Amino acid sequence: MGAAPEEDILGEPWLAETLPLDDDFEGEVVATLVSRRLDTATELATLHVHGFSDYFFHAQYADWWLERGHDVYGLDLRKYGRSIREHQSATYVSDLEEYFEELDAAWERITVRDGHTRVVLSGHSTGGLVVALWADARKPQELAGLLLNSPWLDLQGKALLRTPVANAVLERVGQRQPLRELPRNVSGYYVRSLHRDHEGEWEFNLVWKPVDSFPVRFGWLRAIRQGHVRVQSGLSVPVPVLVLSSDRSSTPSGMNDDVHSTDIVLDVRQIRRWATAIGNHVTYVAIAGAVHDVVLSRSGPRAAAYAEIDRWRTTYVR
Repeated sequence: MGAAPEEDILGEPWLAETLPLDDDFEGEVVATLVSRRLDTATELATLHVHGFSDYFFHAQYADWWLERGHDVYGLDLRKYGRSIREHQSATYVSDLEEYFEELDAAWERITVRDGHTRVVLSGHSTGGLVVALWADARKPQELAGLLLNSPWLDLQGKALLRTPVANAVLERVGQRQPLRELPRNVSGYYVRSLHRDHEGEWEFNLVWKPVDSFPVRFGWLRAIRQGHVRVQSGLSVPVPVLVLSSDRSSTPSGMNDDVHSTDIVLDVRQIRRWATAIGNHVTYVAIAGAVHDVVLSRSGPRAAAYAEIDRWRTTYVR
């Protein structure tokens, strides 16, 4: 079952508990479940899963749910954030279903141990892709709604990268040289736009969410593309789904206003295109002026995003 929860780095009353997982090819593997609970018992909860090169630090997002009667949990996946161990290749998995182990473990604690019967599952970017696949595969009875914040549903960039030939090359290299790093240039604009020591308002650990990101490895990207194929073939998540994104993507050449008001990580047209592949009841909303992690946007777009979440929550979430 793992060690008892201890005070989290977010400070009291946040708690963190280590979830022991099966060893992989690098050895010991763990995930970390972070939680903050109300003073009075509630059947409602929200579980949030972060994106790539990221971890759970979203205390304001948690406060919003707490004010609406939800206990809040954040899951640092294996090899991310609180769960990274020195012997590991940070962020790496060879199959997105590897994450199902920690999601299963977290869900058991939230529902069976802690008694929550109505749980909103929330995921950002890569986490949005992962939780959509998990919700489709598991369909737990306690799942009340699925909230996807800029989910990664297709490979952004030039169309050439999404051709059958490109997919075949990725499949071959990902199998033969899974830990080989994919060459890429990272501007650092996105993290700089968020962190309060640069041009943002948020405090987070720049080791766990670095300005220059973590390496992208061929085996990991192969797993991502396999996940994209599964989504694009159509999932059947049985609960109401809310998909949020910015209204526009851009590729800025400097720290200009687009960095603070558009998605500079993913192509929102792809999110819009594939959102309805998640299930039969999907609400999609484009938030004008939002950034990639919508709830970390400037105050105006952030307020608009919360209004949309509240409208969805009160209208559809059982």
